Amino acid sequence: MNDLLAHSIRLILDNQAPSGAYPAAVDYATYRDCWFRDGSYIAYSMSLAGHPESADRFHQWAADAIIRRAHIIEKAVDHRRNGLPLETADLLHTRYTLDREDSITDWPNFQLDGLGTWLWALNQHVLISDTPPTTSRAQAAELVSQYLTALWDQPCYDCWEELPDQVHPHTLAAIHGGLAADQTLFHRDHTNPLAAITHTLLNNAATNGYFTKSIGRNDVDTSLIGLVTPYNVVASDHPSFVKTLHKIETELRHNGGGPHRYATDTFYGGGEWVVLAGWLGWHHATIGDQTAAHQLQRWIEAQADDHGNLPEQVPHHLNAPDRHQDWVDQWGPIAKPLLWSHANHIILSQHLARDGPTRSLGPQSTS
Repeated sequence: MNDLLAHSIRLILDNQAPSGAYPAAVDYATYRDCWFRDGSYIAYSMSLAGHPESADRFHQWAADAIIRRAHIIEKAVDHRRNGLPLETADLLHTRYTLDREDSITDWPNFQLDGLGTWLWALNQHVLISDTPPTTSRAQAAELVSQYLTALWDQPCYDCWEELPDQVHPHTLAAIHGGLAADQTLFHRDHTNPLAAITHTLLNNAATNGYFTKSIGRNDVDTSLIGLVTPYNVVASDHPSFVKTLHKIETELRHNGGGPHRYATDTFYGGGEWVVLAGWLGWHHATIGDQTAAHQLQRWIEAQADDHGNLPEQVPHHLNAPDRHQDWVDQWGPIAKPLLWSHANHIILSQHLARDGPTRSLGPQSTS
């Protein structure tokens, strides 16, 4: 085990709250809550790294947070079924405090991808640890699957907490991945929403032969990797995905560095994301391209500071250099260490350690 991998595992274990929650970052004020998205990937990394007890505690935190808000879910589902408008109070938040309370930080909350990712990660945990889900987790998963089935086609914030008036292919893929996992794990029938989401992705979410950042746009986003890794909505050799991946590699990477989120990103100037380098490397490892995966692994390792801590992004080859300082002045330096960055490094390392091409455990699509 290399030093950064060992440090990444220890960092996550040391910073997990007694409640089971993982803070997105410890030393960055606006990231001290637990996101379903970040937490689910962190839990998956712990399952892979041989610490299922850590993942187990997170999944119980998530289940308890959801069950506490069953009335919100039931109201949202009822409103959708009856054609009534949804108010902000009718929606689950994308993150909560480490003690499962509503966060007082003003933040875009209507994000569906994190809940889909939680269902996916719960199934991964069960498969890897070979332990059945608890009654409370089954109850929480049923609530989430009802919520996603009712709201999947609604515009919401994307995984970067932007563009709330649009429908995002990555979000659709995360929902699909979550419902497919729930169907496998609990034998609930999600045939109709799964088919509808797939139809939307294949017929409405591709422009000029590639998938786009949001339906109706022409640009790509590195989060589109999620359509294959890990959510398996389309096959890795699907022509539209092949073209999408080529555009990500050629338009959003500079000379073998880490990927940008998207070409017009200006957050901290729009640098190269360590999170996304791990994600892209994970995909390459999954499809058997060990050379590309190792190259991204080496790039990630080069971004660690003297203490072994990884940031969210690095200010290299900025999209908008004039905006970097604006964000530093407003929020402070780039978040570091970011637990999701360390988690994706662990995930990439674990997949590289396997022999030959690998796939995420669980349901797959052959579309």
